[in-house]
Amino acid sequence: KELQKTIKQSRIIATLANKNEELQNFIETLNHTLGRVQVNSTQVVSDLEEEFDTVYSILDEMKESMINTIKQETVRKSHELQNQLTQSTNALESAEELLEFANNALHIADEGEFTKAAKQIKDRVTMAPAFRLTMKPKATDNMTHLMVDFSQERQLLQGLKFLPVPRAPEIVLGDCLVIDNEVTVTWRIPVEDSKIDHYILEYRKTNHEGLPRVKDEQCWEVVDNIKTSEYTLQGLRFDTKFMNFRVRACNKAAAGDYSDPVTLETRAFNFGFDSTSSHLNLKVEDRSVEWDPQGGKGVDSKVKGKENKGSDCPCLCDGFRSGTPSPKRTSVTRSPAPRGARDRFTGESYTVLGDTSIESGQHYWEVKPQKDCKSYSVGLAYRNLGKFDQLGKTNTTWCIHVNNWLQNSFAAKHNNKAKNLDVPVPDSIGVYCDFDRGQLSFYNAENKQLLHTFKVRFTQPVVPAFMVWCGGLTLSTGLQIPSAVRSFQKTENGLGGSNSSISQQDPSLLILKLENFAQV
Repeated sequence: KELQKTIKQSRIIATLANKNEELQNFIETLNHTLGRVQVNSTQVVSDLEEEFDTVYSILDEMKESMINTIKQETVRKSHELQNQLTQSTNALESAEELLEFANNALHIADEGEFTKAAKQIKDRVTMAPAFRLTMKPKATDNMTHLMVDFSQERQLLQGLKFLPVPRAPEIVLGDCLVIDNEVTVTWRIPVEDSKIDHYILEYRKTNHEGLPRVKDEQCWEVVDNIKTSEYTLQGLRFDTKFMNFRVRACNKAAAGDYSDPVTLETRAFNFGFDSTSSHLNLKVEDRSVEWDPQGGKGVDSKVKGKENKGSDCPCLCDGFRSGTPSPKRTSVTRSPAPRGARDRFTGESYTVLGDTSIESGQHYWEVKPQKDCKSYSVGLAYRNLGKFDQLGKTNTTWCIHVNNWLQNSFAAKHNNKAKNLDVPVPDSIGVYCDFDRGQLSFYNAENKQLLHTFKVRFTQPVVPAFMVWCGGLTLSTGLQIPSAVRSFQKTENGLGGSNSSISQQDPSLLILKLENFAQV
């Protein structure tokens, strides 16, 4: 009863702690949103003032241009009328002088002089400007053609409103799919909106389940200009437990609110190389390991490969070449290991282990060798593997081995036994481990062709293990188990068989399974 009370009390405490964490996250979200409201409000006011200032500027420019047009028209008309006025004034003066001359001619008594004066008057009248001028103004005083009607513009301005914003989409969680390191997100619009032009999808990685957190999160990554209500993110590396997603709709004018965020689970097996376990001739980084012949020079202590009882020199045994070629011996020593760490591999065991153990479940990772890599192995091992032990030569290691030195070979190895694999060596190898079922399978990572399967009854946690000589390996983790591999494993487990000839099982049971597999 006391134990039950303790368990019940622990559950209550855990529930309260989770609720407190949830409330704390919600309060942080509210404070963040409140702060963003003020920031966004200030920004919107600034944008509005800028828009109005732009309109004012355009109106001022148009006003100045129109006033200049009116002034130019005024100058043109004034100039024409002024010229016409000057000409008319001169013509009037000439006509008045001619009229006075004609009046005086009437008083000439001498007929000859009168005739002469009459002829002069006639000639002058013919040439007089007053009789050659047009008695119509060349310009009118009307300026109405330069008036502007702002009635329509005024109505438009009076009808000015804030931009129509699309409603927030709704992510359809049941239609979202996470498979083969791809995530498909599907959403819908609550109300049909024909003016939506495109969508913006945002996502970020997280290790927290539930609502996105404001603090301690990665930045949102953006995918813009999505024309449909579904999008698939491809080639992802799942190095966190979850991913947050949100989406917003955009029309030609503005972007709407974000949808409620959703969290999708993206668990995968993530690990790197354990540099504290690596041979001194291996240069190790987080996701790559490379043979370094200079790595062990200058160290006092020397270790001979013969000290490894499970090791032998490169030779042909039963038609199969030994796993690790024997290069020129290098003086090496075990570097001081961190407290609690295992010994560093030495001798001819050019090995490095993964930094994460497998204790249960199904896991998958891939390894890609360098094109000129002479020899390498990929597999699993118990962590207590001896520092001189080589992969595939003990009963605690399982691997496939590729040898491109002197004599090419491709084989599955365990407990110093080897099985030649009659398939081409792939450019990249996929490793599948089902710890609970005791199954280790190797695949061509490109086409998912099965290369080999070990059936094992694991008695303790295992770690990924790698050997490389004269070359390098690149590791790809954070991968989901490919759907093709899952399908194949379901079929394989349904048949109850294995293509392995190296197994830790009852021999008679193994023979029976192989016969059944052959019949199938």
